[in-house]
Amino acid sequence: MPHHLLTNFTSYITGQQLFDPTQRILLAVSGGVDSVVMAHLFKQAGFAVGIAHCNFQLRGEESQRDEQFVQQLSTSLDLPLYNTRFDTEAYTIQYNVSIQVAARELRYQWLEEVRSCEGYSYIATAHHMQDSVETALMNFCKGTGIAGLHGILPKQDRIIRPLLFAEKDILVAYAALHQIAFVEDSSNITDKYTRNFFRHNIIPQMQEMFPAAVRNMDGTIFRMREAEMLYQESVTRHRKRLLVKKDNSWMIPVLKLKLTVPLQTIAWELLKEFSCSVAQTQQVLQLLDSESGRYVETATHRIIRNRNWLLITPVARQDASLYVIDQSPAHVAYGNAHLQLRLQERGPATIPTAPAVAWLDAAKVSFPLILRRWKQGDYFYPLGMPKKKKVSRFLIDQKLSLPEKENVWVLESGKRIIWVVGMRIDDRCKITTATQQVLCIETK
Repeated sequence: MPHHLLTNFTSYITGQQLFDPTQRILLAVSGGVDSVVMAHLFKQAGFAVGIAHCNFQLRGEESQRDEQFVQQLSTSLDLPLYNTRFDTEAYTIQYNVSIQVAARELRYQWLEEVRSCEGYSYIATAHHMQDSVETALMNFCKGTGIAGLHGILPKQDRIIRPLLFAEKDILVAYAALHQIAFVEDSSNITDKYTRNFFRHNIIPQMQEMFPAAVRNMDGTIFRMREAEMLYQESVTRHRKRLLVKKDNSWMIPVLKLKLTVPLQTIAWELLKEFSCSVAQTQQVLQLLDSESGRYVETATHRIIRNRNWLLITPVARQDASLYVIDQSPAHVAYGNAHLQLRLQERGPATIPTAPAVAWLDAAKVSFPLILRRWKQGDYFYPLGMPKKKKVSRFLIDQKLSLPEKENVWVLESGKRIIWVVGMRIDDRCKITTATQQVLCIETK
């Protein structure tokens, strides 16, 4: 009932632990019945609050009317007012977003600026029970999964929603009972926006069949929030069991994933972090029965079947793929590594065997050198072999995974490869008893 609204309001704040009564709260007030009633409730409850109003300049004189109304409201309630105007249409053009997205982004960015600068602990919005039910229904229709069915949360970071317990009719009745004036937003009347379509068409028809539909759905939403907590606990356990971090990549054991129940759900939860869509998740599951080398590429990652693992690696950046080295000594940064070159006399030193170091007969190398990624058709004479070998076959013999192959570089002199960097030098450039000067190269 409307005369119990203030008591229910304070009880809800306490029960949901929305804020400490000593903290200052910034109220987002549009001038509509919901936010105006919220402002009156905060004032009557004795909380320390301020009012913030955004003029999006989308409805001409009506936008000006709303701004003036909120100014008068702040004066009558003796509350500080923070006011701003946005060129919302210019924002939509600049960032290529819809009017609704532009208004939401502008509003919350500005509210957070006011909150942090003016010393408020939280921002309160006037979302009520119907808003939460509408959100859950829209998410259900869009197919957002379990996370979309918890409706609007009472508290998210610095945003609180202290009216989620109240039905819209109660707020309107409370305003009438206490003769609280408010303004109507004409854009709420049209069905142009998705939310209004649900508000004016879907929910009223549901209430014709089930009069308590909104309250019943709100109860279900509350239970969905708690079910989601259990769900996320389970997902976290599966994530720890299945996802193995290796450098900047992730690995999932194929056999363990295949035996996971429920497979579709767990796979989706694991893979969505790597920009994997629902359709691509099905493609990834097909990799569980494919041969090595097959992969699925998302917007940010590549998921590859690599023997007994699914290997998840970031999509390689399009960095420079060719460097010219004119002389020695030199230092070259390439990919995620560095190449250092220097000349020295042959001397009695032992030739290093570490794969990251190459000692070449300087007399058999001519500058400039070319450092580049390997490509199909490349070949060289691997150290110790009298015949040439394709780099592609050499990499297969080294049992490299696809992302490892893609990160292989070669050093070339006079159009012939003298070093598959970090792996093997060319036999034609090796150190011999006749060598007088050594070109020492190291990759890090």
